[in-house]
Amino acid sequence: MLTRTPPAATLHGSQSEAQRLRDPRLDFFRGLALFIILIAHVPFDEWALFIPARFGFSDATEIFVFLSGMASALAFGRLFDRHGLLMVSARIGFRIWQIYWAHIGLFVATAALMVVSGTRPDGNSYVTALNLEPFFQDPANLLPRLMLLSYVPNFFDILPMYMVLLALIPVMLSAERLHATLPFLLMGGLWLATQSGATHLPAEPWSSRPWFFNPFGWQLLFFAGFYLKRRPLAALPAGRGPVLLSLAVLLLAVPFSWHPLLERYPALQASADALLPLTDKTAFGILRFVHFLALAYLATRLVGNRGERLGGFLADLLQKVGKQSLAVFVFSMFLAQIMGVALDLTDRGLIATLAINLAGFAALVLSADIAAWFKATPWKQG
Repeated sequence: MLTRTPPAATLHGSQSEAQRLRDPRLDFFRGLALFIILIAHVPFDEWALFIPARFGFSDATEIFVFLSGMASALAFGRLFDRHGLLMVSARIGFRIWQIYWAHIGLFVATAALMVVSGTRPDGNSYVTALNLEPFFQDPANLLPRLMLLSYVPNFFDILPMYMVLLALIPVMLSAERLHATLPFLLMGGLWLATQSGATHLPAEPWSSRPWFFNPFGWQLLFFAGFYLKRRPLAALPAGRGPVLLSLAVLLLAVPFSWHPLLERYPALQASADALLPLTDKTAFGILRFVHFLALAYLATRLVGNRGERLGGFLADLLQKVGKQSLAVFVFSMFLAQIMGVALDLTDRGLIATLAINLAGFAALVLSADIAAWFKATPWKQG
């Protein structure tokens, strides 16, 4: 008698294989970045005074972009190796299509939330606080620009950058086929062009303001993660020297980043201003890259070569969130505005801030559970 493999067993086998291939560090740190990004986007949240961005040049955005590059190497690099340029381009095009509509949906949902929320305690409307007044004053002009990504308000700037980064993957993989070093030359050339201001993308029609995150600058970090995963290092540099050097980089950045020091010592503020071309977030200044590499090195040493020190409830929770990064990120941006409105309805005291932030964390975890449930397509398991 012929026997059939039960669908559940087949699914379990494929999941087990995927789990063996998956690096736990990728999901752990991506989950951590998502929690930090949530706090960073809650308007006037006191907890944002303690996120990494307040003490150095790089922040959770660097973590997210770098790890997205690594995840893309796993998802698209292997597809390119197996099936070639046409298939990987089609797969990336479909992913960009998904992210595009997530971006449009996020804008519409958040704009509606701001309208419904009415007026802030300071007398300004929530629409004004998020700088969406131009859209509501002239929707006939700005709606087509929103769809064409030539109107990109500051709060809605990460997903457009990510779409361009994904679109560059077939370019880099094609260059790799021509010569192994060509992608790195392209990465360096695009980054240098961005530092000179040659690659700015318009963010609004009434000013010269560019996209807040210039993808042609940030691609340097994205593809650093992409090729570090595609061509892994045999081992991290060992010994005390690299550790001490990385610690020195992080500590030296604090006086030029921590606002209490900058406010107290005008000379430090003047020095921080002089460093702005090197720490610029829009073009991805080089000191942001150096700072992130130092932080990434220490974090990797801390969790172990393959993440063997990651364990326990907290690590599992962060990995759960990190596995559903796109869905959780989009939800977190909407959730951050809900949390901001909720804080405005309180005295913003210690207890209220604690309760609302913890509730936000719980909602983030719940969104990861829901996304995982839908991805598992339980209705197909019979």
